[in-house]
Amino acid sequence: MGSVIDLPLIAGSFVVAVVVGLTGMGGGALMTPMMMLFFNVPPLAAVSSDLVASAVMKPVGSVVHLRRGTVNLRLVGWLAAGSVPTAFCGVFLARAFAVTDAVKYALGVALLLAVAGMALKSWFAGRGGTSSAHEIVVRPIPTVLVGMVGGLVVGVSSVGSGSLIIVALLVLYPTLKANQLVGTDLVQAVPLVAAAALGHVLFGDFQLDLTVSLLIGSIPGVYLGARISSRAPGGLIRAMLAVVLLASALKLLDVDDVVTVCALVAAVVVIVAGALLRRRAAARRAAADPAPQVPARARP
Repeated sequence: MGSVIDLPLIAGSFVVAVVVGLTGMGGGALMTPMMMLFFNVPPLAAVSSDLVASAVMKPVGSVVHLRRGTVNLRLVGWLAAGSVPTAFCGVFLARAFAVTDAVKYALGVALLLAVAGMALKSWFAGRGGTSSAHEIVVRPIPTVLVGMVGGLVVGVSSVGSGSLIIVALLVLYPTLKANQLVGTDLVQAVPLVAAAALGHVLFGDFQLDLTVSLLIGSIPGVYLGARISSRAPGGLIRAMLAVVLLASALKLLDVDDVVTVCALVAAVVVIVAGALLRRRAAARRAAADPAPQVPARARP
C-alpha cells in the first residue's frame, strides 16, 4: 500500500472491532482474513501488522480487569511461561513458509479450531461455578501446554489469543466465573501477543501503514462495541461470529463454493435448532420450578 492511511481498511477494521467489542473474541480470527481476502494483503504481512496492532490495544482492557480483581495471576504466569517462547518461535515458522500457501492454510485450520472452540464454550456455558479466581487450584503442566500450543498458533496465524485459549481455560478450569475467565485470558494475551509482535517486527513482514490504519479503525470500534455490548443479544452475536469465522476458514482453505454454502446452511440450522432446544429447556425448568407465591399480608 502506497499511502499511510487506507480509508477502506480503516472502515473494515472498525466493523471488525465493533464485533470484537460485542463478543470479546474474534480479533485476529476476523482481522487477518479480512486483510487477506478483501484487501489482498500477503499472509505474512497481514499476520505481522495485526499482531502489532493487537499488542498496542490488549493492555487497555487488561488494566480494567486488573483493577476489578478478575484476573488469576498464577494462571497468567503459567500460560505465559508456555506461550511467550513458542509465540516467538511461531514467527520463524511463518517466515519459513511465507513462500508457500502454508500460512494461509494454517490460518484456515486455526479458524476452524476457533469455531469448534466457540461451540464447546457454548456447550459448557451452563456449567460455570461460583468460585473466585483465588480458589482455583492451578494445574501447571496442562496450563503450560495450553500456553505453548496457543502461543505457536498465534505466532504463525495471529489467531488463538482469545478464541482458542479462552476455551481451553474453560475446559481446564470450569469453575472460573465468566468475568474471571475473560480477565485472565485477556491479561495472559498481553505478553503472548507482545512476544509474537516483536518477532514479526524483527523477522516477519511488519508494515507500518497497515498497522496505523488498523489502529485508527479498531480503537473507536472496540470502544463502541463494548459500550453497546450490554444491550446486544450476546448469543445472536456469537452465532453470527461463528458463521463468519467458518466462512473465512473455508475460503482460506480453498473449499469449493457449493460445499461452503452447504456447510454454512448446516451451521445456521444447527445454531437455530440449538437455540430452540435451549429455549424449550428453559421453559420446562421454569414450569417445574415456579416462582414462590408471596402470601397476602394479614389485615390488622
